[in-house]
Amino acid sequence: MQLPDGLVAVVKRDCPTCVLVEPVLRGLGAAVWCQDDASWFDGDDTDLELSYRLDVETVPTLLRIEGGRETARVVGWSREQWEALTGVPGLGPGLPEHRPGCGSLSVDPFRIDALEARYGGTGLRSRRVELAALEDEHEALFDRGWTDGLPVVPPTPERVLRMLRGTVRDPGEVVAVVPPDLVECTVEKVAVNAVMAGCLPEHLPVVLAALEAACAEEFALHGLLATTYFAGPVVVVNGRVAARIGMNSGVNALGQGNRANATIGRALQLVVRNVGGGRPGEVDRATLGNPGKYTFCFAEREHDSPFLPLAAERGVPGDAVTVVAGSGVQPVVDQLSRDPGSLARTFAACLRVNAHPKLPLAFDAVLVVSPEHGRVFREAGWDRARLLAELEELLTLPGAELVRGAGGMAEGVPEDVAAALGSRSLPKFRPGGLLVVHAGGDAGLFSAVLGGWVAGETGSVPVTREVGA
Repeated sequence: MQLPDGLVAVVKRDCPTCVLVEPVLRGLGAAVWCQDDASWFDGDDTDLELSYRLDVETVPTLLRIEGGRETARVVGWSREQWEALTGVPGLGPGLPEHRPGCGSLSVDPFRIDALEARYGGTGLRSRRVELAALEDEHEALFDRGWTDGLPVVPPTPERVLRMLRGTVRDPGEVVAVVPPDLVECTVEKVAVNAVMAGCLPEHLPVVLAALEAACAEEFALHGLLATTYFAGPVVVVNGRVAARIGMNSGVNALGQGNRANATIGRALQLVVRNVGGGRPGEVDRATLGNPGKYTFCFAEREHDSPFLPLAAERGVPGDAVTVVAGSGVQPVVDQLSRDPGSLARTFAACLRVNAHPKLPLAFDAVLVVSPEHGRVFREAGWDRARLLAELEELLTLPGAELVRGAGGMAEGVPEDVAAALGSRSLPKFRPGGLLVVHAGGDAGLFSAVLGGWVAGETGSVPVTREVGA
């Protein structure tokens, strides 16, 4: 927008200071643009384009334009400053010496995203999809296959720009190469899907970290998608970021009702679907799946935990996410144990049936210890290492019980493997295949097992990543 040389002012009629200086502006013969009343002066800036392009934060703003460029600016009313800018003495003799201005409509928080999308040259590279006038935007997104079966938030440029304010990372930065189609995914593409999932901007750094973890080679996301097993990504969040963005680590931590928990996990799943191409019935071949494949994300309850935070124990202290393959929630009930040995035996008995009680070293798991159960370990001085050592001993299983056919069950360890073992035993979990997390509400002597997926080099291993800015 090319402005004529001379004096230019931006005002709004709803500003008392602008009304105060109206006679001065008319006397100066300035080109005056009004933000909220096109009939007040000749200049109509009700679309706020001029105010946005001139970066007007306060009205009235008086500018001097020379050669099409701004050479001086005064904000608000100050007789001394206005006289210096205009070169005209004795301005506004009946006015006070100084009056502050009002906020410009162009910096109104409810308008700024739309203005940036319209005039800002945002640099957003995502393809724009124009909907027909009679199309319902929610149905249109579903019809195009961009949803998980539930309605999503339409990712307008304004919403994507607002989401991108949640991180300092460049929108064009490649975050990860997303399986199964191995597509490069930028920060902007993550923001688009975070909008669709219902995230707030402050959730975006956690989504970015979760995606980085899920797309790490050792997590084997392609295999996790292609398997006929139940599992999908589960995100566990540690550090102050969890409280800062309002995550739930307490009552109903694994359930519904918390926006951050629900939308962060959902955003990860939508990126895998919409960027990576991981759609059910196509690459995603799960026989049954599990409801956690919509979203499965929660924070660890750190403040009264008997254990160090999971991420810190895995070498990443502070704000971090750990992504594991999870297949659902198996309840663990023990309302009577008051010593750690008894409670550990309950945990071991429930963990043995993970996937199948006769399949050792095959499937990982996460044990979610509730606060009431956690108190038993805390008061006894058991840390995570002590509990895991006890569980490892309890879950070292006799080979004779694991062979195919034992117990009248065809499933189990192949006979040639069992013969090679002889009378030896096998551990239920590979080293590092059982994680322990502390979460849940204050009341209830219930914990949970989150069944995993095939372990180690033949499957997926948990991955922890720092949450950046």
